[in-house]
Amino acid sequence: MANFKVTVVGAGFVGATAAQRIVEKDLADVVLIDIVEGLPQGKALDMMESAPVEGFSSKIIGTNSYQDVAGSDVIVITAGLARKPGMSRDGLLFKNAEIVGGIVTECAQYAPNAIMVMVTNPLDVMTWLAQKKSEFPVERVIGMAGELDSSRYAYFISEKLGCKPSDVKATVLGGHGDQMVPVPELTKVSGKPITKLLIGATIEAINQRTRDGGAEIVKLLKTGSAYYAPSSSAVKMVRAILQDTGEVIPACVYLKGQYGLSDVYCGVPAALGRQGVKKILEIPVSDGERKALHASAADVRVNFAKLKI
Repeated sequence: MANFKVTVVGAGFVGATAAQRIVEKDLADVVLIDIVEGLPQGKALDMMESAPVEGFSSKIIGTNSYQDVAGSDVIVITAGLARKPGMSRDGLLFKNAEIVGGIVTECAQYAPNAIMVMVTNPLDVMTWLAQKKSEFPVERVIGMAGELDSSRYAYFISEKLGCKPSDVKATVLGGHGDQMVPVPELTKVSGKPITKLLIGATIEAINQRTRDGGAEIVKLLKTGSAYYAPSSSAVKMVRAILQDTGEVIPACVYLKGQYGLSDVYCGVPAALGRQGVKKILEIPVSDGERKALHASAADVRVNFAKLKI
């Protein structure tokens, strides 16, 4: 029986799939919350009816009340509009800021000691907004993006090289979107840098496909966005936090001088545990990658400033 409690806000595809992964792995009991009456309750009941087959003992309940968030160890926020084809980033920014601001205020009231893992896009700005609205210590508000971007990068590389995806250890820094910074020199296949396995043009093509990873899926689905890989990446972070593993995971965290950046949320490798961010790792990057990382952080600043918080 799980001793931990995780709240997942948003019973859409990302939230429901994250909740499913958490209970099936027996990481925690789950509260699935959504504003739509019946939606989280129905999905939670459906998942519980799979327990005899899947063999998990964790419990999940669905609710429309934030009072059920009380006592949560981790809160995963997935609620918000999914990006649609042709939708402007500013349009998504303002609408999701309104949604996330309300959610965070409610969650902080009922679970003041929780760690927040943000999934809603635009990810980096929403993570910063969540920290400001919750007034939680910066170590307890973390964004999920770097792990997703790194996972996509690793898969595309494995596809090109014909190796197992698990053999690829990928490194992607920076913001989630056009400004992300893949680091080929630190991306390895069975310990060997991809710069020794692939030519520069091929690597750059994979870099660009990684930047466009979410948009590629949106274009294919036409009426939705990615949820299997995002939920998997979020749950990896939840596991590291609950089990206090100290595992180093690329995440959107608040920087205090690392990489020459301060007072901004940006994607870098961080060791995660029961207090949230245990340590931010500074890995060696080239001058070009550092410049790209600073440009990514500047983009986050510009978009956060638009919210006038």
